[in-house]
Order: sequence, then structure tokens, then C-alpha cells
Amino acid sequence: MSDPAQPTPDDQRPANAPAPAPVPAPVPGGAGDGTRAVHAGKPGADPWTPSLPGPVFAAHYHLPGEPTGPYTYGRMENPTWTLLEAAIAELEGGAHAVTFASGMGAVSAVLLGLVRSGQAVVLPSDCYQATRSLRARLESYGVTVRLAPTAGDAQARELDDDVALLWIETPSNPELDVCDIRRLADAAHRVGALVAVDNTLAGPLGQSPLALGADLVVASGTKSLAGHGDVLLGYVATDDAELAERVRLWRTTVGAIPGPMEAWLAHRSIATLQVRFDRQCASAQAIAERLRDDPRVLQVRYPGLPEDPAHRQAAAQMRRFGPVVSFTLADRETAERFLGALRIITEATSFGGVYSTAERRARWGGDAVPAGFVRLSVGIEDPADLLRDIEQALTAATAG
Repeated sequence: MSDPAQPTPDDQRPANAPAPAPVPAPVPGGAGDGTRAVHAGKPGADPWTPSLPGPVFAAHYHLPGEPTGPYTYGRMENPTWTLLEAAIAELEGGAHAVTFASGMGAVSAVLLGLVRSGQAVVLPSDCYQATRSLRARLESYGVTVRLAPTAGDAQARELDDDVALLWIETPSNPELDVCDIRRLADAAHRVGALVAVDNTLAGPLGQSPLALGADLVVASGTKSLAGHGDVLLGYVATDDAELAERVRLWRTTVGAIPGPMEAWLAHRSIATLQVRFDRQCASAQAIAERLRDDPRVLQVRYPGLPEDPAHRQAAAQMRRFGPVVSFTLADRETAERFLGALRIITEATSFGGVYSTAERRARWGGDAVPAGFVRLSVGIEDPADLLRDIEQALTAATAG
């Protein structure tokens, strides 16, 4: 019998070496969204271990001999990323995911990392304005950038053999237009172009772009995924191992890595994603229906409204319509009075979190929206309280 006091081979690892690479446990096939969210990326239930290991803070790892192994240097790999990326890949329906320090880190990795001089990119003219801001950078590298609106067939008409990448954002931010992902993906693939879908507004529980033919899904995990307004995060998901490696190489080269605490907080938050998102979408639907019938509101956009221009296509490819409602008040002054009168809903520029927020979107410039255009992100507060808050703020904004 061996002496139990003698160290085993595992005990002979350096005292401060990280544990072996975590292996996420598979989520049973056919599991519902809530089950998938709770268990995505979690390691197996080993005795005396937490359900989600804590964040690993490491700039370097013990690395004897040749630089091989799952973790070599902190800018390249981290066990906390490993589990989060497995969770994101599970939720987005892909085989690979790469996380970033922010949504724009992920956007940049695709737009700047996968396109070469002499090629062309098609961008939505109404997509997130920070994404459009990369146009000048792309053009300085010799890339042709073509802009076309999300709604209608304009993006498809811009596709030819020069196009290397079609970028889709659906629903668009902030106007909530929707396009046919599958039809556009098929058209892009016929000319040899890659297709990337910004899935930030719908989220992985709202729609599955990879299943609809996209090559890459890009999103700001800051929004619904992390969901608490306390984390900046971005990610790219794909079924293509070579694309994933190219995106990962960009991250390593430019250093756009997420911190371990941010990655852990995001993964922790995914467990409640389905509960949060269902509540947000249901409340957003109720608010959109109330605003639609209010004569003080000039226009309401929400893909869940049957009369919305985007509804038919949204219903065909989305499982949930998202937490954002956009609507237009008479003018800038009315919108400012409305926002100033809100008591529960706070004025902020993000969306998808547990706290309801709103802003007059035109204050930033860059979006072709009216001065009184308001983007409302619906949180998880009681729907009746949100409706009352909106009603009293509308009354205060339009009184007299």
C-alpha cells in the first residue's frame, strides 16, 4: 500500500500553478432556454467545488519547457474566459466564442481583422453609430465601405464579388428595423462574402443568427447578457474554427481582453438571463401597446406590435422581440420634459439591463431620428409601476 502522506503527481504541480483547464459539462440536448442559461459553461458537479469557479487573476502562469498547454500568458488565455466562452457558444448555437473587453472590441475584431485592402464591406446605414464610425478607419486601410438601410432590399443590392463581409444589425439600434437574415446570408454567400450579425438588441434568446445562415454573431455582452449595468463585455460566436482563431488572434494582438472579474460577473449573470429577458420582453410589449394608443405619442416602434413595419419578418425569425421600445414625442423640449419627469425610469444610454432607462437619442448626433425620439430600455421592475411612471411623465411633459 502506498503511503498516503506521499504526494501524488497532481500534488507535484508548482504550489501556485492554476488548476487544470476547466471542462464545461454538456447541457442536455433539447433543454429549454432557462435550463440552458442556468447550466451553460458550468463545469461538472465535482465534490466540494462551487457551481461556478471564481475568477482567475493571472498575468502569467507557471510554464516549464516549451510554451504549450491550455494557459500560457494572461493576454492569450484565462480559465474564466474558457467557461464564459463555452456558455456563450452554447447560447448562440455555435461551436466557438471569443470574448472581448467591450462590444466595440468585438466589432473591431471582425470589421478590422477579417477584411483586407481592396475588398468591400456592406454596413447598415442605420446601425449602431459607433460601428459606422469605423468607416473612416476601414477606408484608410483601402477598404470600400457601402452603406444601405436595414429595411427593404438595399443591402442585398450592394452585394457583388468585391464584397468580403456583409454586416447585419437586426433589429437595428435605435430605430428597430428588421431584415431577413437567411435571405441576406444566402445572397452574400453566393458572392463569397462572410456574414456577421450584430445580435445585441435581440440577444441569444431573441434570435439565433448562426442557425439562419450567418457566419459570425457579434454582440455587446454589456447589455442583456450581463444585464446589471456593471460590466463592459463583447463577444464573437461562430461555428467556424478558422474564423474563431482569426478573431482570437486579433484579440491577442491588440490586447482587447476582458478582465477576469468582468468575465466571471457576466457568466454569473447568465443564469438569470431567461427570467430577466422574458420579464423585459413582456413588459416592453405592454408598454408599446399602451404608447401606441396614446395621442401624445407620434410614433411607436416595437417589433412585437402587429402593425409595426418590422413585425412580419421579426415574427418569422425571432423568438422574443427584445426589451427596447422606441417612440417619438412632439419635439426636443417635450422629450426632455418627459425624461426629467420620470421617477422610476432613469436617463442613461445603455439598454438591456435590469434597470429601466430612457434617453433622447438625438442628443448624441449620428442617428437619423427626430429630435423628440426616445429609446426606452425596459427593465425588470413591476410592469404596472413602469406604466404609471410613463403615464405621469407624459402628462407632465404635455401639460398646459
